[in-house]
Amino acid sequence: MPEVPYDELRWEVVLSAAGQLGEQTAGHGRVLSGVVLDLPAAPDQLAPDLVVLSPDAVRGGHGRFGAAAVEAVLELARPGLGAVARAYAESGVPLYVVVDPAAAVCTVHTAPSPEGVYREAERVPFGNDLFLPLGGRTVVLRTDPFPTPGTE
Repeated sequence: MPEVPYDELRWEVVLSAAGQLGEQTAGHGRVLSGVVLDLPAAPDQLAPDLVVLSPDAVRGGHGRFGAAAVEAVLELARPGLGAVARAYAESGVPLYVVVDPAAAVCTVHTAPSPEGVYREAERVPFGNDLFLPLGGRTVVLRTDPFPTPGTE
C-alpha cells in the first residue's frame, strides 16, 4: 500500500479537527488555519496548522492576533517544531497539540513557562479522545478520524 503524502495527511487532520472544534466552540471563539500570529518570542512569523482563538480575540497593531488571543494551537509533527514549541510556551500559549500521523499519536502540551517549555505533556494514541481545556471548558477531540501514512 503506498504512503499517503504529508500534505494530504495534514489537510485531513486539519479539516477533521477544525470541524470538531468549530462545532464545540461555536459562539465561544473562532477556529482558523494558517493565520499568522504575532508572538514576541517567535523569531519568525508563525502560522499554525490550526488555532483556536478566545471569544474576545482582537487583532493587534500589525493586524495579527497575539498570544493573549490564542486558546490553543494544533500542528502536525514536522522537523523544527522544537523551536516553535519554545516560542509558543514562552509567549504563554496555554495549549499546544502536536499530531504525529507517522507515530499515530497526539501530544497535548499544557502549563507553559516563560522559560519556553511546557511543564506538562500527555501522549494520546490515535483512537483515543483528547480532552482539551479551552477557556474554562473542556472540548473533546476525537482522533479516530485522523489518518496515518499507510491509510488509503
